[in-house]
Amino acid sequence: MHKIGLTPLALPFLLLAATASAQSPAVDVAALRDAALKDDIAMDIVEGLTTEVGPRPAATEREAEARDWAVVKLKALGFSNVRIEPYTMPAWVRGEETATLVSPFPQSLTITALGNSGATGKKGLTAEVVYFPTLADLQAAPDGSLKGKIAFVSHAMKATQDGSSYGAFGAARFAGPGIAAQKGAAAILIKSIGTDNHRVPHTGVTHFPEGVTPIPAAALSVPDADQLERVFKRGKPVTLSLLLTPRFNGTQQSGNVIAEVPGSDPDAGIIMVTGHLDSWDLGTGAIDDASGVAIVTAAAKRIMDAGTPRRTIRILLAGAEEVGSYGGNAYYEAHKSEPHVLTSESDFGADRIWRVDFAFPTAAKPVTTRIASALAPLGISAGAQRAGGGADNAKFADAGIATIDLQQDGTRYFDLHHTADDTLDKIDPQQLRQNVAAWTTVLAIAANAQESLR
Repeated sequence: MHKIGLTPLALPFLLLAATASAQSPAVDVAALRDAALKDDIAMDIVEGLTTEVGPRPAATEREAEARDWAVVKLKALGFSNVRIEPYTMPAWVRGEETATLVSPFPQSLTITALGNSGATGKKGLTAEVVYFPTLADLQAAPDGSLKGKIAFVSHAMKATQDGSSYGAFGAARFAGPGIAAQKGAAAILIKSIGTDNHRVPHTGVTHFPEGVTPIPAAALSVPDADQLERVFKRGKPVTLSLLLTPRFNGTQQSGNVIAEVPGSDPDAGIIMVTGHLDSWDLGTGAIDDASGVAIVTAAAKRIMDAGTPRRTIRILLAGAEEVGSYGGNAYYEAHKSEPHVLTSESDFGADRIWRVDFAFPTAAKPVTTRIASALAPLGISAGAQRAGGGADNAKFADAGIATIDLQQDGTRYFDLHHTADDTLDKIDPQQLRQNVAAWTTVLAIAANAQESLR
């Protein structure tokens, strides 16, 4: 090829042209992709959902309002079979939350309760604090050694493009409170699972092992956790007063919203794309996950407007993802016998997609080649990792359904994640459009490919 003066940058375009015959003649993938770079549908959805509904905690009236809002919006956009599929789940509600360092240096600290936290009672709790630099240090503490004390767990989370640090450091939130409770702690504070330096704490769900009574559990903002670390370095006993009054609200209703772009060939199967409607209550849930809802919806709308795809595209706007993927699990149980052939999720903010990963059957390798080639002009490279899906489609991925992960840049995601700073102004319109263009490209190719995706 070098003999005719071709550059590496030209190869994706040649590959795309060479495989055009495998596509439906009515689908011009490049034209759809490039038009999506001027998309305004996604921003309209994010702006509407965060403004007209705002925060959408799972199993609350606000989440119910979000479902109603989504039904109206999806119908107005022209989608078919729009409906709500309800289910019930345990609910948790935030209350008062304050922390005060009593000694040796009295001052207020900024905290927020973790989802499923227990309560101190209205009078609060004052106790000695025991410092653990890492979760491993807490795990190594002798059983019973924390009786009547408040555990404080820190860490040193750093920003990464792929968000990989979340799994490593997030365990302090996922499992830390349960471990502290088993060791007798009266309460636990953790450094927020975040990479910012703002005095804004990060919430998020925690889970207590079966049979373990939930204890009060809260996250300190990163600067306040750093401050508490410095206090401990002075070598003096530390006492803290904590007030947390969340409550468990029994069994409440949540639900999923579903919409479709019907395909022309029922035997070709269903492509499921998902984002989640619920959010934490501190911000307005713009990056987590109104943006994902908007991206998958806008892309599916563009495919619908281009004509009838071969495969049905089903949008799942899942409820109650933040507190345990209740919506994704409920959808799986209700629809696992249906012919899903591909699934993908958008739930990592709104910054640009930089890599695509696949988990496709060998026979569908030509489809992945065409997708990767068509994504290259957007600055997206094909990765070597196997796609794993997300929280709301994980059971389908585990069952062997083909999966594609469009990896977004997560460098600043954990500056904002689960905080009061998760608001509309944090979304870059151009990066949001790049997401829509990438998703439009994937759907245009996958929904019309003649190869089997099973």
